Amino acid sequence: MIENVRLSLQGILSHKIRSFLTMLGIIIGIAAIIAIVSTIEGTNEQIKNNLIGAGNNTVKITLMQGDAEADFTWSGVPDNIRVVSEDSKKRILDLKEVESCTLYRSRDYVENMFYLNQKIESAIVNGIDSDYFSTMGYEIAEGMGFTEKQYTDFSKVAIIDTNMQRGLFEGENPIGKILDINGEPFRIIGVACKRTGFEPVINSVEDYFTYNSSSSGLIFIPTNDWSIIFRYDEPQNCVVRAKDTDSMTGAGKKTADILNENIRKQSGGSEQQSAEGIANNLEYKSESLLEQAKKLQDLSKSTNQMLIWIAGISLLVGGIGVMNIMLVSVTERTREIGLKKALGARKKRILAQFLTEASVLTTIGGILGVLIGIGLSKVIANIAEVPVSISTPAIVVSVAFSMVVGIVFGLIPSIKAANLNPIDALRYE
Repeated sequence: MIENVRLSLQGILSHKIRSFLTMLGIIIGIAAIIAIVSTIEGTNEQIKNNLIGAGNNTVKITLMQGDAEADFTWSGVPDNIRVVSEDSKKRILDLKEVESCTLYRSRDYVENMFYLNQKIESAIVNGIDSDYFSTMGYEIAEGMGFTEKQYTDFSKVAIIDTNMQRGLFEGENPIGKILDINGEPFRIIGVACKRTGFEPVINSVEDYFTYNSSSSGLIFIPTNDWSIIFRYDEPQNCVVRAKDTDSMTGAGKKTADILNENIRKQSGGSEQQSAEGIANNLEYKSESLLEQAKKLQDLSKSTNQMLIWIAGISLLVGGIGVMNIMLVSVTERTREIGLKKALGARKKRILAQFLTEASVLTTIGGILGVLIGIGLSKVIANIAEVPVSISTPAIVVSVAFSMVVGIVFGLIPSIKAANLNPIDALRYE
């Protein structure tokens, strides 16, 4: 086998230009496939990171009314919807997929909210529990966080995020400043920011609306202070942090089931109240970001699979080129084959030699194609500003496939060489 490889390399080096032109179809095909697969992998990873976040693994479970998030700003809370109990939270934390859990209330719009004489038009107010910042991946950048006492008494304190700090205070230190929320003074004690600092990659207007739900500033107040400015009996939403990315869907669905079960239990199980819940169409639903990411990834893959098949045509053309050049090689080396047979070489030895030569030729082409494909991927990433991720399995499969192409398309020339009559071969001019 080693001798066959040595002879194959010797033959390739003795006809460098011809060998390169023979390999060209294989090189182009493999390079194109590597570049396309790398682009697909990079795009899929970007989609996943944009939707899920960089290792955050959080899933939002929201009380929905039909297809929209339930809003109690202008309406009362239905009788069959109650505050989520601590027992329900404990059951959520006991789920094997869940690492941590937080309950919170939220208002996207507050009509009467001011700083000094300036009305705050766009800010989201969140009433949070003690697990919110750790579950959501926030840390205190300036000032201090809420103490355990502030979560349970009515201290009227608030923490803002960095968006609110930049937009409202414009570089001024916000610590100690007073926000007026529905006529109640809240003292700012800290500024929070995301621990990971992850931001989605935005390449188009469509990406902006897909990945950015809001650019408004955030105001956090302790959950007990919620009743000072809003109603005390509003049901909470929930966020769970899954133990890993693959557990996100399961964690979200199981948490939603527990919360919906809690709604039915709190309703007292009466048919009339259950019917009221159905009429209101209120239900906790999980935000299936992982499923959404997979759908976008599948769309990306289906779009690019056609390109892979087109690139595969180059491999077919390259294989035909290998077969053609091997047939020429058999003709040129007819006397050599006859001499070997006259000295006792068997058919399988001749067959193995020419098959090895064909597979070595295409394998070298495959390796060159992989190298060019990796370089092409980097060029595409820099010029088109699209992400790429080099796929090791794709590299291994490409090289192995190029070897198979050599064996398949080198089979006919090899059989022809092995079946030559030694007497006729020696007479060949």
